[in-house]
Amino acid sequence: MNIESIEIDMDITAAQATLDLAIETTLQQWGEPLRWAITAVDRDTNIAKIEAIVIRE
Repeated sequence: MNIESIEIDMDITAAQATLDLAIETTLQQWGEPLRWAITAVDRDTNIAKIEAIVIRE
């Protein structure tokens, strides 16, 4: 088991109502999300920067 810190950019336009679920689903690509935070949002493009800690098996 490895714990990794990752940063991703994600388009949040379509996921406004279920943003937390969309983020967690996207993070599943890299492992099991332990914690995550939205650290920045570009309002012009609706791109959010997400920093996360994931557990990889």
